[in-house]
Amino acid sequence: MNPLFATTICVCGIAGLFYLDRDNRGLTSKALWLPVVWFWLTGSRSVSAWLGLAPTGNVQLEGSPLDAAIWGVLLAVALVVLIRRDKKTRALLTSNWAIAIYFAYCLTSAAWSFYPDISLKRWIKAIGDLAVALVVVTEPRLPDALGRLFSRVGFLLFPTSVLLIKYYGELGRGFTPDGDPMNVGVTTSKNMLGLIVLVVSLTVVWRVVALLRNRTEPSRRRHLIAQSVLLAFCIWLFVLAHSATSVACFLLGTAVILMGNLRSVRTRPSWLHALSLAAVLVGGSTLFSGGEGVAVSALGRSSLSGRTEIWAAVIPAVPNPVVGAGFESFWITPSCLHEVARHLQGWWHPEELNESHNGYLEVYLNLGWIGVVLLALILIGGYRSATKAFRLNPSIGGLTLAYTVVAVIYSLTEAGFRMLDPMWTCLLMAVVISNGVAAGLVGGKMHKISVRRGRARGETPTTNGSIPERQLLAQPNAAWKSSAARNSR
Repeated sequence: MNPLFATTICVCGIAGLFYLDRDNRGLTSKALWLPVVWFWLTGSRSVSAWLGLAPTGNVQLEGSPLDAAIWGVLLAVALVVLIRRDKKTRALLTSNWAIAIYFAYCLTSAAWSFYPDISLKRWIKAIGDLAVALVVVTEPRLPDALGRLFSRVGFLLFPTSVLLIKYYGELGRGFTPDGDPMNVGVTTSKNMLGLIVLVVSLTVVWRVVALLRNRTEPSRRRHLIAQSVLLAFCIWLFVLAHSATSVACFLLGTAVILMGNLRSVRTRPSWLHALSLAAVLVGGSTLFSGGEGVAVSALGRSSLSGRTEIWAAVIPAVPNPVVGAGFESFWITPSCLHEVARHLQGWWHPEELNESHNGYLEVYLNLGWIGVVLLALILIGGYRSATKAFRLNPSIGGLTLAYTVVAVIYSLTEAGFRMLDPMWTCLLMAVVISNGVAAGLVGGKMHKISVRRGRARGETPTTNGSIPERQLLAQPNAAWKSSAARNSR
């Protein structure tokens, strides 16, 4: 097929998906486009890369002024939105004190970075991840906001990725350091392509399940068609990306979402804990037994036995085990790079690697044991809140639990807790949502509105105390509290 004709079909297809999934009821604000653009950029390539503007000087130290300006504008707009939603923003930040302390410590760590100014600039960018997460959570209709966010991201990036891979090989395909061909689509590597497909696909599965269960959803058929097509693109790109880590995490996250819809799991919290623990154990053992090629290819070597060589080289290079090298500073600190090169016996070069391929180790390198402890507080608190949110609202709680579990597993072989990383942004979003639902901050006013509208349509709770799906998707937090109380008696 002619590339121009294929491009025309792709553009029409993208427009058709947006049209099928449209909703004119005004359930989300225009501010939701801000996190959509944020994910478009973090899940693909920088603007300068798309325009072919190579940055001058050291990329790690200087970066692109154009990209810095774009991130700055997006962050500024996000802060304006959050200031206008100040009451809910302050309440959510208060309930997420572990995240606030973590970011405060990251800012403090810039003081002992080798390049304090660069560390500070990176911290400002990192604030954007939290800001866009808060923009989503402060939307009046959270379930609709989540669905629209990831649908809009997938509608644009996924068909475009297939187009680039099939018809524009110079953009959509590349080679690994070993010289093997790989499909990258709109991203820069197959692992990055697998990652953005992973974070979008979990919400797509969640929406498909909700639409299948809720037969009274307005325009259900066309929404289901759009989401089914998007899910097909997700599976297609998983095959093209050939990223074992992302596929394993997708299967485990999907299992958590599907199992969370079973009545037996909803009424027995112990089963939920067992399911999450099994997912972490199975996922971790699977990745460690079959994912060693990730780190090997990242180093450009075929003779390495696995990731352990990287870990053994970077751990002794940490300048201070307690506080680390400073926020996002390990891979730009000359002494650290020299020590890593010495341990790897001279065949490694700094430009070949800028991460340790382990999220927990990456935090240790930059923030030391203090950073690891603070991260653990976020993960443990997020998991506890997700399980509580699941009991109050199984629909939202099941999704946030899936993202939390997947982030824990994914970061075993990838640096998933770094700034401008889609996995990190989704984890922050999931934790904030979970804490918000658990604290009763998410969905209160909308619940009252949905109950009034439901009564006007003749909707009432069923005999077993459950709430109709239409009200569930409208965030019936208080209704789920009463339902959970009745089921626990």
